[in-house]
Amino acid sequence: MATLQKSASFSLMGSLAASCLVLIALSVPGGAAVPIRSYCSLDEYDFQQPYITNYTFMLAKEASLADNNTDVRLIGKKLFRGVNMSEHCYLMKQVLNFTLEEVLLPQSDRFQPYMQEVVGFLTRLSNKLSQCHLESDGQHIHRNVQELKDTVKELGESGEIKAIGELDLLFMNLRNSCI
Repeated sequence: MATLQKSASFSLMGSLAASCLVLIALSVPGGAAVPIRSYCSLDEYDFQQPYITNYTFMLAKEASLADNNTDVRLIGKKLFRGVNMSEHCYLMKQVLNFTLEEVLLPQSDRFQPYMQEVVGFLTRLSNKLSQCHLESDGQHIHRNVQELKDTVKELGESGEIKAIGELDLLFMNLRNSCI
């Protein structure tokens, strides 16, 4: 009987603790997003699988051989201009989501056998970063990402090829910004 009471007591305390956490989360002023540091991170383990690293870099190399436009760089210093170091992971999350949705999925029939594995890997990273939000409005980040999107769209298919050719840079910047 005493064991049953202890079990019920612990269960009640667990429920109360969970309820308090929910109330705290709901009481964030104006329903604002949680602080950027809360969910804007990935595990180092995500980047330590040698086969996916090789596939990503091989896919990027194969696409860069088809890239005729060597004057344009999508993922470089310009992308990070005016962005605080603490916001880099959020920035890279935005680039990752654009690359997945607007570049890799439409081009998924190309660059086999690497494409399917790399898309799966990047989709898992995107899912892990899905709760990553900014405390501020992030206009400077959205402006930089929009410039990247506009450049890719201006270049058409060669912009998509360029974005695929820079998957190694996306990989390294996600790793450096989110771990």
